[in-house]
Amino acid sequence: MIDLTPLENALKTLDEIIIRYDKESYDNAIRDAVIQRFEYTYSLSIKMLTRFLQHQAPELPDTLTFNEIIRKSNQMGLLLSDLEKWTEYRQKRNLTSHTYEETIANAVVSVVKDFQKDAQFLLNQIKKHL
Repeated sequence: MIDLTPLENALKTLDEIIIRYDKESYDNAIRDAVIQRFEYTYSLSIKMLTRFLQHQAPELPDTLTFNEIIRKSNQMGLLLSDLEKWTEYRQKRNLTSHTYEETIANAVVSVVKDFQKDAQFLLNQIKKHL
């Protein structure tokens, strides 16, 4: 069985900080918290996808690439968005070490609400399949 608690908890904290950010978008500390929570929620989402795929299809190789994970997940109806959107999330996640730069921080934050919807959809779909 796959324990979804870490992803559920991460999404809850992401939801909470997005609500705060919507009210206090001028506060860079809250923006930075949005970025940090996006970071770990994104990482957990990819890990959960990988675990779920291996659980559902043990014949799949252990070394699936990012693109293979997203394509297979889309084929199974686990994702709301396509490879292009998930690649954008991945690119923004990779930029998070440079969030001291205002434009990069704002670029990362700009995808967080879309990602939140995608991650919630993913969680709900995995729950349906388990």
